[in-house]
Amino acid sequence: MALEAGYPEIRTVGIDGMLVSFGDRLSEPANRAALAFRAEVERESWDGVEESASSLVSCYLRFDPLYLRHADLAAKLRGLIESRDWMQAPLPGGRRLHRIPTVYGGALAPQFGEAAAAAGLSEREALDSLSGARVRVTALGFAPGQPYLGELPECWDIPRQQALTPQVQPGALVLAIRQFVLFTVQAQTGWRHVGQTAAKLVRLGEARPFLLAPGDEVTFPSVSEEVFARMQGDAEGGASWEALA
Repeated sequence: MALEAGYPEIRTVGIDGMLVSFGDRLSEPANRAALAFRAEVERESWDGVEESASSLVSCYLRFDPLYLRHADLAAKLRGLIESRDWMQAPLPGGRRLHRIPTVYGGALAPQFGEAAAAAGLSEREALDSLSGARVRVTALGFAPGQPYLGELPECWDIPRQQALTPQVQPGALVLAIRQFVLFTVQAQTGWRHVGQTAAKLVRLGEARPFLLAPGDEVTFPSVSEEVFARMQGDAEGGASWEALA
């Protein structure tokens, strides 16, 4: 799958920002390119660039315009873009594969059945599909450390709800448009609440304050409500991880 026509694209963001986009919608090649490009920007450590971050399909750079001119930074970015095929670039090093046990459906995740029906699946089929999926953290956003994960199989390209769910709890696994979001905070959402986890996603004071990072991969195996209740007393909430090569 190739990048969309007209991409990559370099845009100015205010007086001290530049944005390199690899598409206008989520796709595996565009997300891979954004993650790999941001990692390479970090390795380059250009003087005057003060911060970088990746989103679903873009890499943002904040720089000091008194030290580094827009035109000079744009030239550096163009040179880096042309240096390789970012669609085929390796993902950043240091990635992890996480296993986060999840309760699907029931009182803890009441919109699982609705989401299964929207995907054209029985609840058994939906459980097998979601608990067997291995997804990538495509970006963090909305709240600190809160991951977007995808892409799920095409049957899960279901729309957001027309109304908001007033509140989900931290650890809620919600779904729409072939993506999961795993909530780090109590909040309302327009995505369907299909699963509940006990994972501790934010670890203030630790060297790595967020459990998940862009580029990490995650599975959400199914567990019973009884197992979930026991995991709530566990320091990791039942979650585990291993290093990816």
